[in-house]
Amino acid sequence: MEISSIHPQKFLDLLNEQELKDSVIIDVRELHEWEYYHLDEAKLIPMQQIPPRIGELPEDQDIYLVCAHGVRSYRVAEYLQENGIERVINVDGGMAAIAMLRGFQYD
Repeated sequence: MEISSIHPQKFLDLLNEQELKDSVIIDVRELHEWEYYHLDEAKLIPMQQIPPRIGELPEDQDIYLVCAHGVRSYRVAEYLQENGIERVINVDGGMAAIAMLRGFQYD
């Protein structure tokens, strides 16, 4: 199954227009990355914690996945789909792209 993805600008537009209220945003980075810069709307579940915490994820909502650059979140999206959670969307470019679009220096 192909992994859905979204351009970071489109993601921010949806977020700003409050069109993601019925969705879940999961940040799969580590705590120290999260503390540096994160989206207030996101929930932190580091990549390595996804398998034991998979039960916390809804199967009936879109789940947007974000990491630093979009690589870890893509892998998590693959894992989730392989384990029956299909409504996953990877945010291309991750927090680096989001930060750049918001005018924040991240890296």
